[in-house]
Amino acid sequence: MGNIILHTENASIGYSHKKQNTVIASNINVALEKGKLVAVIGANGIGKSTLLRTLTGIQKPLSGKILLHQEPISGYNSLALAKEMSVVLTEKLPPSNLSVFELVALGRQPYTNWMGKLSSDDETKIDEAIALAQIRHLVDKKYYEISDGQLQKVLIARALAQDTPLIILDEPTTHLDLLHKVSLFKLLKKLTVDTGKCILFSTHDIDLAIQLSDEMLVMTAGKVIQDSPSELIAKGVFDTLFSDENLFFDNSKGKFIFRNL
Repeated sequence: MGNIILHTENASIGYSHKKQNTVIASNINVALEKGKLVAVIGANGIGKSTLLRTLTGIQKPLSGKILLHQEPISGYNSLALAKEMSVVLTEKLPPSNLSVFELVALGRQPYTNWMGKLSSDDETKIDEAIALAQIRHLVDKKYYEISDGQLQKVLIARALAQDTPLIILDEPTTHLDLLHKVSLFKLLKKLTVDTGKCILFSTHDIDLAIQLSDEMLVMTAGKVIQDSPSELIAKGVFDTLFSDENLFFDNSKGKFIFRNL
């Protein structure tokens, strides 16, 4: 268990409304390890965001446990949690006049004093994050002056500056063209190797995730399966991901194919 940052024990996820539970998936037993790039995939509406919200402590599991460093995640206060986990969600940033450097520097908030003054250690972490995310040429720009692909790298740099063992990203490749998607996937892969952090991200880009991820969490109706892409292919897990007779997974090519219509 030494390399495991976060794991679940028979977790059930979903929603409670007026004492009624709506279960999305149950008996979830997954583990996130240091130095691994882990993709969350599944059909639209299957519950990927709910899984991420539960793993990050934003939402409580309906039953079972979410354990961070062997301790229940519910036992962490917001400051302690911010030193263990960085979360990059899909919501648009609120209007502001922040520069790229200032946006990255916000990652140091869990560590700065009450005045928000940056120490030399904070400045070092920010500089390292900017270098790792390869955005040094952007630091003096306002964040609204850069492209969506560049902004995603800036938000990843902010998460790196936060210096947590676990980074969780919700749909980081949304609205990016293929070139920028590939670039971002390669960056995430490189970061896990260079920093030893675990990066968990949800995505609709399944073919790219299969090629570049170390492990995948595959969400199907009612359950979550974790394994390496090659093992998931061998077990036929992708064959049942979508209920469309015109779309099938080609095991030999490792990607989804449309039948001739």
